[in-house]
Amino acid sequence: MPYATTTTVNRPHHEVLPEVRAALSEQGFGILSEIDLAATMKEKMGVEIAPQVILGGCRPPLALAALQAEPSIGVLLPCNVVVRGVDDQTTVVEAVDPQTMVDVSGSTALQVVADDAAARLDAALTSLAGSSVKEL
Repeated sequence: MPYATTTTVNRPHHEVLPEVRAALSEQGFGILSEIDLAATMKEKMGVEIAPQVILGGCRPPLALAALQAEPSIGVLLPCNVVVRGVDDQTTVVEAVDPQTMVDVSGSTALQVVADDAAARLDAALTSLAGSSVKEL
């Protein structure tokens, strides 16, 4: 089952990260949380990894509709988007596929919410590099 949508952007991580924030905002998503994995791994484990940031995106009307359809769906919110540096000039942007809410919960009532969220996330990723693909 696919669980993520991804696109590769031929620009450095430090340039792409603010572009991702802006692309999500254009689609109505706010950022609830931001986790700098590289900084966390360095601080907690003394290990250096490539730049990688998890953005916890939320579009409140979609979150509310999801919670009304399935009260326990909060465990799968928000929509996580990862911005990961591959090398100095390549960044991968990955977003969780909202269809996983339907697949994991088995709640068909979430389908409309998942479809809307997926279309918005796909539009955000496509705006960064012109195309996005599903990943397994």
